[in-house]
Amino acid sequence: MLFVGDDWAEGHHDIEIMDASGRALTKARLPEGVEGIGQLHGLIAERIGPDADPEQVLIGIETDRGPWVAALVAAGYRVFVVNPRQTYRFRERFSPSGAKSDAADAHVLADMVRTDSHQLRPVAGDSELAEAIKLLARAHQSLIWDRQRLVARLRAQLRDFYPAALAAFGEELAATEALDLLGQAPDPDKAMKLSLAKITAALRHAGRRKIDERARKIQDGLRSEQLRLPAAVQQAYATTVRSLVAMTATTAEQIDYLERELTERFHEHPDSAIYLSQPGIGVVLGSRVLGEFGDDPDRYAGPKARKNYAGTSPVTIASGCRSTVNARYVRNTRLIDALMRQAMAALAGSPGARAYYDRQRARGLPHNAALRHVSNRLVGILHGCLATHASYDEATAWGHLHRGVRGLIP
Repeated sequence: MLFVGDDWAEGHHDIEIMDASGRALTKARLPEGVEGIGQLHGLIAERIGPDADPEQVLIGIETDRGPWVAALVAAGYRVFVVNPRQTYRFRERFSPSGAKSDAADAHVLADMVRTDSHQLRPVAGDSELAEAIKLLARAHQSLIWDRQRLVARLRAQLRDFYPAALAAFGEELAATEALDLLGQAPDPDKAMKLSLAKITAALRHAGRRKIDERARKIQDGLRSEQLRLPAAVQQAYATTVRSLVAMTATTAEQIDYLERELTERFHEHPDSAIYLSQPGIGVVLGSRVLGEFGDDPDRYAGPKARKNYAGTSPVTIASGCRSTVNARYVRNTRLIDALMRQAMAALAGSPGARAYYDRQRARGLPHNAALRHVSNRLVGILHGCLATHASYDEATAWGHLHRGVRGLIP
């Protein structure tokens, strides 16, 4: 058996190879890419032999993505993903002073897989399609967050010099017609010259209803009296607004493009029908949840393991006579965001989820805590559906609430 610690950086990897007794056999700094992975294979082959089983090599690394990790998995090595927080705690065994170096971290990672591989999470064996869905879903969500930040900046700029535009568009500042009209008239002077025909055309292009009424309302809002800034300052603000409008519009176009690609890939996955059968889940949320959970059937030992990974299950801290139960805050933020959105939507679409939520509220729990309980239950239901290859059934999932006994789905 060989145990390898891989402390990765953007351009290189610090490697330590250790034997079963904990003795360091070799240390090296390898370049990223084909050259580096080839050198690593050579170092391992020198010490284990070319005919040995690759599963005799255990590798600890602090990431589960990228071509380097994919190459390690493809070679047949047993690769374990180590949380940096675990590495930090384990490092204290070797360095109480807090000293740190990349080579020392490689030693820590090698020793961790030597002594605690049974406690570590191996790299999931997800399909290529699931990995592609995860990447598209993350990119789609990141662009949505970027658009929200851009709209917030646009709103701040308009509030400082052109509040009439905020009054005219209200909460629909990110709407297609608002961006179109602000691009044509980014300041009060140009807005005064904006004709009703152009406003009507923008609304028609955006597919709005009651076009004439909305057009007059927008025109009246844009032409309302307001305090003015000096011409040079107003022009500077207008230039900034035009730039923010262009970036927001482009981001919206790319969000739509990614959503089309995401929808196509999601429907190709064999588990997509099971995800879409869950209450509160559509294509976008289903893609996010599938991507973050993965589709490796052996990744989660049971519903509890899936709930722990999701971050919906509580954490118990017990010592002596004291015991407290807290929410998990160290978790996959993208996954918990999607699951909480699902739980919120499920309150309207699932009588069982609504009854379960009302029960938690009756216990005195605040809204977010009660919603997290619903989400935790829905993760267990999803696990049961995936394990049995069955679609969601309201009676099976929530029947225990009426029978007074635990249902079939955990």
